[in-house]
Amino acid sequence: MNMFIDDTIAAISTPLGEGGIGIVRLSGKDSLQTAEKIFSSPKNKSLNDSKSHRVVYGYIKDPSTGKEIDEVLVTIMRSPYSYTKEDVVEINCHGGMIPLRKTLELVLKQGARLAEPGEFTKRAFINGRIDLSQAEAVLDLVRSKTDESRRIAIEQLQGGLSEKITSLRDRLTELCVHVEAHIDFPEDEIETVSTQAMLESMKDIGRELRILLKTYDEARFFREGLSTAIVGSPNVGKSSLLNALLKKDRAIVTEYPGTTRDVIEEYLNINGLPLRIMDTAGIRDVQDIAEKEGVKRSLLSIENADIVIAMFDCSELLKEEDFEVIQKVKDKNTIFVLNKSDLQSAIDRNSISSLVPRPSSSILNISATRGDGLERLKDKIFESCLKDWKEEREGVVISNLRHKIAIENARTSLDRAISVLIESQPLEILALELRDSMDRLGEIVGAVTTEDILNKIFTDFCIGK
Repeated sequence: MNMFIDDTIAAISTPLGEGGIGIVRLSGKDSLQTAEKIFSSPKNKSLNDSKSHRVVYGYIKDPSTGKEIDEVLVTIMRSPYSYTKEDVVEINCHGGMIPLRKTLELVLKQGARLAEPGEFTKRAFINGRIDLSQAEAVLDLVRSKTDESRRIAIEQLQGGLSEKITSLRDRLTELCVHVEAHIDFPEDEIETVSTQAMLESMKDIGRELRILLKTYDEARFFREGLSTAIVGSPNVGKSSLLNALLKKDRAIVTEYPGTTRDVIEEYLNINGLPLRIMDTAGIRDVQDIAEKEGVKRSLLSIENADIVIAMFDCSELLKEEDFEVIQKVKDKNTIFVLNKSDLQSAIDRNSISSLVPRPSSSILNISATRGDGLERLKDKIFESCLKDWKEEREGVVISNLRHKIAIENARTSLDRAISVLIESQPLEILALELRDSMDRLGEIVGAVTTEDILNKIFTDFCIGK
């Protein structure tokens, strides 16, 4: 992503489609002048003369024809009190695509440039309004699918993670300064007491980094969604279960095996946990090309899932395909579900438990058509992946893989620094390891960064944010 900070950018900042309001946003030193060229006030009010954080009523007009395009409200936010810390203008149009696109076209004709993905937020970062972890939290907040994922994102946006990382970096800085002082003045040997205090401080920082890392495995589910695959042989009720959990007819259900030929994905909220649930094609040996591809995708879904719901028809004896399903999920976190409990049973929990690779695996009876056992299934899904998650959490959590990798690298460098100190190796090596640990943490908040990192982060954003 190339960035020219001195120019003015513009984009539609609301979703495509019809709505009550749609917003064209501008940011940059010429935002007010650009908007002024296409704005007309019935009372002859000037945008340039308006105070910051005021809304001005008027019309957007095409300067070349004088024709009115839309009736609008224009919001003015002057630097530095705006999202980007630049002059920002938001033109509130009616929410149809034609007035929005026409307004954007006029803005671009007056000299503004179409914003790149995430460029407004990138400018907020570059201009020092937010750090890099807070910028990423903006995207997490936009994409949050449950109240808990929203809460994690807003905590990060408000600086919870930033404060923690900055505090740890400050402590590493103090240690590094102490070591480098002794490098500059070698005649002053580090006292034994001082060495022990440094060692304890480094170990304590290492413990805090480990605590942060422990939160990732569970917190990431709230950010990314828990990937859950419903698998089984044909006609065991996978699509019926998906429909029952969603409480709507999302998947086609028939009495004929092989109806589902592709992976169907939907999101479900379980106790604040966004569940990305996948209904898959029945696993069996088939010759039909379309169904064969569906089975292939089913097997890939098992491989990539965080948790698998393996379904069986308890009204029939286990078939060869059922044994194949058990074999395919043997290494996964799996909940075994016996469906059609409203019918006369041909198999029971013992029939499955003797075949399950891990005795601790959950085996539940349900009826997807009647809804029996579904609440218990939801609870079991939550418990299986979030055993230690507390409803009222204390402390910061990390849910971003980039942050996890940075903290792991910081801890590795810190562990090496501890070894260097214990083994009385040269202080120059100790200083290098401490500096590296500081830099790895600096990557999280953007104190240390590269253009490649910024491009990777901000290109995930939509244009206009």
